[in-house]
Formats: sequence, structure tokens, C-alpha cells
Amino acid sequence: MPIGMNIKHPLSPLFLTFLFFYLHPIPTLCSANYDANTTTPSNATDFIRISCSATLYPDLCFASLSGYANAIQQDPARLARTAIGVSLSRARHMVAFVSNLSREADYGADPRASSALHDCFSNMGDAVDEIRGSLNEMRRLVNPGSESFRFQMGNVQTWMSAALTDEETCTDGFEDVGDGPMKTAVCERAANVKKFTSNALALANSYAEKGTHKLLNEKNV
Repeated sequence: MPIGMNIKHPLSPLFLTFLFFYLHPIPTLCSANYDANTTTPSNATDFIRISCSATLYPDLCFASLSGYANAIQQDPARLARTAIGVSLSRARHMVAFVSNLSREADYGADPRASSALHDCFSNMGDAVDEIRGSLNEMRRLVNPGSESFRFQMGNVQTWMSAALTDEETCTDGFEDVGDGPMKTAVCERAANVKKFTSNALALANSYAEKGTHKLLNEKNV
């Protein structure tokens, strides 16, 4: 896990502002090289829709990212970076939600529920750290097609994959907890968070693949 790396709600204006300032120009692949085998997008919204078709949850992907079309334009790096930022926001909301439930459960009569919530809180906290590390790495990206780019995107992919695993592990402890509103709420929210992380990972994988292909093509010239 990176050193220093420290949720069914609409994104707050503060987070939108935060995400906007994250989206300063970074090295990217040109859109023509990015997806030459699909329909050429006519605008940023089409670009997001086409890109989201490569994810497991394309409708959710488009719904969560289309509002950033003006910032993303037809830039695959900005698209992946925005998706990671949205995933981070959802994971943070989940941590806050589980934290509140944990404090309440500590005074309850079911020690299994309390233990499951504390485990989920720990796993989700790890996921937040890993997603934050991925976002920070995206901010430092060098030019696509270089060995350093491949190394950096490898970090992003590793950390986002780890975050997805932590999110999946979050609800493991609830297998021994009786059915009820609390268990249902946690499992449903965790499943929703996983969808955002899965989509962000898919878009990061796609961007990394195109950048790696560019590196290989340059070596063969």
C-alpha cells in the first residue's frame, strides 16, 4: 500500500470543485490513437459513452461521468482520473456510513454485527488509501509510451485492484450476522461502491493498454 495514503449520496459541490482542480492538463494519448477500432466520438459525451462500454457497469459509468464532459473532453487520461476521483468519493462516504454504524453497534447486543462492522470499516479505509494513491499517481503521470508511464500505470492498476478486493472483503463478516436492515444497508452500499471502483479500474486498464501499445510501436519503428 502506498505510504502516506491515509455512499449512495449525490456528489457535493465541494467535491466537484476538488475534482475540477485535479483535472489540470496531464500527458495523454490523442483520441485518434486511443480508440481507433470504435466509432469516432463526435463530442465529449459520446466519447464517455463509448469508453464506458468497456466497463462492467456502462450505464452507471456514463451516468456518473457525463456530468464532467466539459472537463474530460475526449481525453482518456482525464476520463480515468475522473472515474478514480468519483470512486474515491463513494468509498469515503461508505467509510463514514460504516463508522457511524460501528459506534452504534458497540452498544448493541450482537457482538458478531459489531465485529463485522469494524472489519468492514478497516477494509474500506484501506480501499480509500489505495484509491487515493491511484489518484495521486495519475496526477504525476509522465508521457504515454515511456517506461515510466508503464510503471506508474502499473501502480494505479495494482492499487485499484487492491481497493476492489478490500471492498469485496468488507462484507465477508456479515455472513454470520442475521438478516436485518443494518446488514442489508451495508451490503447494498458496499456493492454499489464496488461498481464505481470496478468501472474506474476498467478505464485505467484501457488507458494503460493504449499507452503500452504506443511504447511497443515506438520501439518497433
